Amino acid sequence: MNVNLFRSAVHIAAICGLYLSIAMAIPALIDLHFGHRDWTVFVFSGLMTGGLSLGAALATSGTQPPFNKRFGFILVNILWLCFSLIGALPIYLSSVDLSFAQALFESVSAITTTGGTVISGLDRAPPGLLLWRSMLCWFGGIGIVALGLFVLPFLHVGGIAFFKMESSDTNDRPFARLGSFIHAFLAIYVLLTVICTVAYDLAGMSHFDALNHAMSTVATAGFSTHDASFAFFDNTAILWISSIFLTLGSLPFSVMILFAVRGRLDTLRDPQIIVFLGYLSALSLAVAAYHHVRNEVAFGDALTHSVFNMASILSTGGFASEDYTLWGPFVVVVAFFATFVGGCSGSTAGGIKAYRLIILFSMFRSGLRRLIYPNGVFSIRYGNIIVDDDMQRAVVLYLIAFLSLWVAGSLAMACLGYDFLTATSAVATSLANVGPGIGPTIGPAGNFSTLSAPALHLLSFFMLLGRLEILTVLVLAMPTFWRS
Repeated sequence: MNVNLFRSAVHIAAICGLYLSIAMAIPALIDLHFGHRDWTVFVFSGLMTGGLSLGAALATSGTQPPFNKRFGFILVNILWLCFSLIGALPIYLSSVDLSFAQALFESVSAITTTGGTVISGLDRAPPGLLLWRSMLCWFGGIGIVALGLFVLPFLHVGGIAFFKMESSDTNDRPFARLGSFIHAFLAIYVLLTVICTVAYDLAGMSHFDALNHAMSTVATAGFSTHDASFAFFDNTAILWISSIFLTLGSLPFSVMILFAVRGRLDTLRDPQIIVFLGYLSALSLAVAAYHHVRNEVAFGDALTHSVFNMASILSTGGFASEDYTLWGPFVVVVAFFATFVGGCSGSTAGGIKAYRLIILFSMFRSGLRRLIYPNGVFSIRYGNIIVDDDMQRAVVLYLIAFLSLWVAGSLAMACLGYDFLTATSAVATSLANVGPGIGPTIGPAGNFSTLSAPALHLLSFFMLLGRLEILTVLVLAMPTFWRS
């Protein structure tokens, strides 16, 4: 293995860490403004991580190697690991008094936009800490979209970006048009955040709550400034605003980018958009009808809460307006399986994702046809595009890895003493980056604060696995990867 690849990856991670340390000045100023003593925590953390990052950047400076698959795998893993550790430092040192395992879990949950939390008493938490959590979510969302649009398609492990499928010249030059695309994406991402903040503010949130929830909503992260999440506001308008922006955050940013850069509306034909909106609508209506009939709730209210909570689960946002597990067994089952599905590729959403479901269905249908016509030739299609063997292989490998890790992780959680529902849903929600699980402990009315340190470390690892599309991490365990 070329040591130069490690040096270059560490150099890039150190530069990013330097920017992250500078960003700590914002929550420090917020704490200082509100007169909270935790401003010193962010100053100390910023200076320490900034100094270490600057030293590492200077020590590893040099000629950068050309971007290739091996370098891409190493870089992605080092970046997310460094972000998680840097983000955890001020959380660990804050007055909230968390263990290192809890602080790391909180940071990983934010960076991966999972949304599970170990902090109880959010309503009384330091404002700087609340803002830092939301900022980590927002930064994580930027990294996730960039990962899905530019890096993963090149590594052939996911991220079926629409413009990548249209143009084969990005196969060997993944960053050939990075400048124009990334500027368009950042403009769209910031604009959505600003509009969401204003909408929340006009609907009745405080300025501080509106900003925090907007950053977390656009990133489909699920961190709130209140223990009760959106139930705290008891506001129908806020729920619909959040539902809209959670849905937008779950759609492929490649469509919005191509429209912004080239003015192309035909990209709305991306099949995953239709499929995602289809199962979001179907599940929302089914749950609303069930909630209305079983619990005698007015259909309008049932529909509002159903759309919000289904959008939150399917977008892997992780917010909650009520404890939907109390609505009935049908809703519990729907919520459990919706945890796995997720949103679209090239979005901030996690989960298996709609495009994989489309390809798997096409493969299943083609397999059945071959049983009838053994000599027939049936192509696997994603819309009007033929899916190549590499992408088919990546989809199958991902699904096998996802299910295998879910089973192995659930068994590990059971060995740590957790019941079936907590064990299976905790691993599922971590791998899919959803946030809340099922059950009284980690469900929408609970959090992860009572879990042991080994369980939190395990779930933190699974959150990183899920966010990096699993195969990106597992490939490092292959001995052949490290051979020169």
